[in-house]
Amino acid sequence: METEIELKFFVSPEFSNQLLRVIAEAKILQQSSRILGNTYFDTPDQILRQHDIGLRIRRFDDVFVQTLKTAGRVVAGLHQRPEYNAETNGTDPDLFLHPADAWPESVNVALVQQQLNPLFSTDFERQQWLIAMPDGSQIEVAFDQGEVSTNGKTDSICEVELELKSGQTDALFTLARELCAEGGMRLGNLSKAARGYRLAAGYDGDEVKALPFVAVNGQESIETVFVNTLEHALAHWHYHEQIYVECQDQEALHQISQALALIRQALVVFGGLIPRRASALLRQELHWLEGELDWLEEAASITHLLAEKGQVLKKLNMRKSLQKQLQIRFAALPEKDDILRLLTSARYCGLLLDLSRWILSRGWQPFLDDKARIKLAGSIKPFADGVLSRSWDELLDVFPSQRVLNRIDYFDQQPRLLRNLMSGTCFAELYDEDKRAAFRMPWLDLLRGIEDLRQLESVRTLVEQYDDDDRKQLEKWLSRKEESLIHAMDQTRQMGVELIPYWP
Repeated sequence: METEIELKFFVSPEFSNQLLRVIAEAKILQQSSRILGNTYFDTPDQILRQHDIGLRIRRFDDVFVQTLKTAGRVVAGLHQRPEYNAETNGTDPDLFLHPADAWPESVNVALVQQQLNPLFSTDFERQQWLIAMPDGSQIEVAFDQGEVSTNGKTDSICEVELELKSGQTDALFTLARELCAEGGMRLGNLSKAARGYRLAAGYDGDEVKALPFVAVNGQESIETVFVNTLEHALAHWHYHEQIYVECQDQEALHQISQALALIRQALVVFGGLIPRRASALLRQELHWLEGELDWLEEAASITHLLAEKGQVLKKLNMRKSLQKQLQIRFAALPEKDDILRLLTSARYCGLLLDLSRWILSRGWQPFLDDKARIKLAGSIKPFADGVLSRSWDELLDVFPSQRVLNRIDYFDQQPRLLRNLMSGTCFAELYDEDKRAAFRMPWLDLLRGIEDLRQLESVRTLVEQYDDDDRKQLEKWLSRKEESLIHAMDQTRQMGVELIPYWP
């Protein structure tokens, strides 16, 4: 068995020129070009896929190699999977070529063997270079161009893969950083096999999902939960990046923003044990990306106001004029092509690479003293109780029941409320589900209320463009909407502050 460690990138055919320029400056140990044909197999009910297992037979130069890949780990394009290879005499798979301990206990290998059928194929040309890195590591660089095909359907392949053959994982990130210096690369979380399964199933893409709670249990250490939280957010981010690339769903960008918020909050929550200087450069780049996406709130507001031919504005005399002005504002916001360029930019790719490297190498460890290391090894539950208690005290301080809040007050405290809810996302699974849900519900409602209140700001900025009568009508309309929302939000806030916390 070998553990395959590689970085995958989606690129365009034109990227080959950029790739060759970087490789020309490297120390090349070997170089080759091959036409590779691969057939992937599974049972009718896809038992292998259910266990995150891939089975293929690869053909090259009249040699047939059967490969079994079992469940592994993917962190923003870095794939780590156990791999078993065996030469075979033909195109029919033989599962017994691989060791018995390669299979999960729940898999009946003999039964699976009887039911195997070819599912899809991948055929591509692979240009390949074995590179010697300055630290002594050896990395195989592959540039693949071809297609995935099944039942008359095809999907193009154009990818770069960096596989660590020997040495340190850090060398992969060093070379990847050099390759992405001019942009044009996007970290890939979908393998060729995953794309083949999707094509075979007629599956167009994934659905946008709300950010789920981090999986955590009371036996884990503080550091383990910190790592799991970052990987959880990164997986959510990368999942929705792929959705946006495929169908340009703006809600997918909103979920990327949610993932960024969780990463930023994790750095704050665990910041008492991990010095800020350990993540200074990452926080700087995360802040940059948040700035690149800060238009999303306005876009959502305008989309809401213009929905169903502007029904929200239907009672206003200047409705058509407002619609036109809002459409102009919307047209000035970043377009799909702008976002796609961002997602393949050198800075964006570099941020994902640096974040992945930081997580995998435990980049904070050199900044810790012995006392901090001991604390990080401690149990998560007391730590979580303390974090949530402090966060709750802060929330009570800014949202006291007796205080009268206007729209600006609510806007000012929106980031604090979001951070509080994100802290809960980190540790939610440690606590009783019903108590937790009941406690979080009014605060989630309050956050949605603030978001609804912000939707009016796109109209508020246009008030001064109108003459007296129209301006007065618009101001009165805004005032009624604002009063109604704030009244509901005040009631929700009152409910929230009276609840008993779900943590000890």
